[in-house]
Amino acid sequence: MSNYSDIRVVVGLDFGTTYSGFTYCHISDDGNYVTNDQWPGEMGQLKTNTVLQYDEHYMNIESWGYPALSKRPNKKKKSKNGSKPVELFKLHMGNLSNNLKPRLPVHYKKAVTDYLRKIGELIKEMVAIHWSRIDFLDKVLIVITVPAEYLEKDKAIMRECAYNAGLIKEESSKTLQFTTEPEAAAIYCMENSLKVNNLYTPGTTFMIVDCGGGTVDLTTRKLLEDEQLSEVTERAGDFCGSTFIDKEFLKALCKILGDRAINSLRDKHYGQMQYMIQEFCLNAKIPFTGDKSEFTSYEMDIEDVVPVVMQYVTEEVQEKMEETDWLIEFGYDDIKSMFDPIVGRIIKMIQIQLDNNREVCSAMFLVGGFSQSKYLQKRIKQEFQHRVKNISVPLHPIAAISRGAALYGLSMINSAPGLETMNSLKFVINERILKYTYGIRVCSVWKDEDLIRRKRPNGRTYKFRSMAQRGTSVKVNQEFTLNIVPEHETQDTITFHIYYTTKYSAQYCDEDEMEELGSLIISLPDVHLGKNRSVLFGLSFGRMEITATAKNKLNGQNYQTTLKLDI
Repeated sequence: MSNYSDIRVVVGLDFGTTYSGFTYCHISDDGNYVTNDQWPGEMGQLKTNTVLQYDEHYMNIESWGYPALSKRPNKKKKSKNGSKPVELFKLHMGNLSNNLKPRLPVHYKKAVTDYLRKIGELIKEMVAIHWSRIDFLDKVLIVITVPAEYLEKDKAIMRECAYNAGLIKEESSKTLQFTTEPEAAAIYCMENSLKVNNLYTPGTTFMIVDCGGGTVDLTTRKLLEDEQLSEVTERAGDFCGSTFIDKEFLKALCKILGDRAINSLRDKHYGQMQYMIQEFCLNAKIPFTGDKSEFTSYEMDIEDVVPVVMQYVTEEVQEKMEETDWLIEFGYDDIKSMFDPIVGRIIKMIQIQLDNNREVCSAMFLVGGFSQSKYLQKRIKQEFQHRVKNISVPLHPIAAISRGAALYGLSMINSAPGLETMNSLKFVINERILKYTYGIRVCSVWKDEDLIRRKRPNGRTYKFRSMAQRGTSVKVNQEFTLNIVPEHETQDTITFHIYYTTKYSAQYCDEDEMEELGSLIISLPDVHLGKNRSVLFGLSFGRMEITATAKNKLNGQNYQTTLKLDI
């Protein structure tokens, strides 16, 4: 399938670290998106928890989504420890340091596959309800969103898991595509928020602040002609989502009930701890606006919400708690102190993004579940309303990424002959900002300023030759080239070693932060011509991949390879 002419339904799947959701639509339905709100154990929510509950041997899934995470205490039944829910398994993909990856009782690929299988079964069910005669594996295009920092190898793992989960017929199937989370959010806001706010004009620059459960990601885009988007400055992200407020809540409980009590609750009764956190979110975190005049203290009854923790407190704590009938009251300053460290980090990120912006930012759109926090909205508007005229939350902010992914899928099939799609979007991502500096290893004459350890037996040394610098704005499929000649006259092949670094400039391939991206080996005949054999080497930056090419300028031979790194 090269032109998607058989596709009838597009699904945008927002497979998140803490929450997941999906949106689907028929290609002929004019604007009729459906974002799923029917999940196991809950109705009306546009996302569910990215969590699995296995049996005690971690073989079979007992529940998934919200029911797998939260368990209301049953005073009539003795609490069983059982198996802990498996969550945050998505963190095992991506370039995350090992100390930030959670320990899992199953291999992360199994967890990803099992979760995709469950959510895939629900997608198939919803598609069948609306369009019973559509063959899911042949007629449905699924677009999964991935973090912007994902490498090609991470997307390959996602594809493998999706295949094993039964979402696609073949592992290489074109009915599964990827787009990045920031791009999906930008596409959604371009098609909705810009129009709603009368900003749908070429040249408009806008920032997306994607406030999720685990992370907050920023991207700044410019609307170009023909509904194209360019990236204005480098993307930024940090672990400062709404779940970190929950961690502050647990810290506060540790001071009241003791570290041992909360640690035992986490280790032995995880589901009940999560139920306690959900109660906090429902009654304290979500309602908090920062307006002291309308604030009502949150009283948590330990005996009702999480009685199991009472057995783990010290005698001293027990005596104090009995005096208050096991009631804990959280006042205005208590709740505000849980928000402020997290909100402060978000504001700092936005500040830096605006400072790095080379153009006036006309609008800022807050998306993601945390964007619905009235306190976060208020703080961001207070800080930046003098710099950004329009700061708003679009309709359906929680579903922004899954809806943007569906729009992206529709744009992919728009050019297929004979199709009537819901809009005229084409590949809307026109430009990106490079996150790394790219180049190749070259062999140069060793000089006194080079370290002696870098001197090769032939009196030469390897250096880094930059081709595309970090921070450069590149168009889709834009190519950067260099003319290269053989190192020595009898050379019959050339190996191009491609490197990348977070530095804006570098001299050597063995410097810190320098990584090898891949290599391309080419044949170099006509050795009788000596060094007079020029090769044009190029790096081009596509929508979701980098391609290295080499062309022998004498005989026209061409070589190409796709490199395993997202730009």
